[in-house]
Amino acid sequence: MRHDITIGGVLVSPFVLDALVAFAILVVLRVLFRRIRLGRFVANPPLAEAGIYVCVLALVVVLL
Repeated sequence: MRHDITIGGVLVSPFVLDALVAFAILVVLRVLFRRIRLGRFVANPPLAEAGIYVCVLALVVVLL
């Protein structure tokens, strides 16, 4: 069980840090998506990226 983190006297939920880690991973994946031109394979690229973010966030929460 992970505990809350104190930043400047403010308690921050561990989920917020998980969301930031998942966003950093998504930023790296976006570079890959642009190289393979993800927009050619999906009808709505922003929606596909949002779904991938949710999947990455779930993996981060489960694995960390």
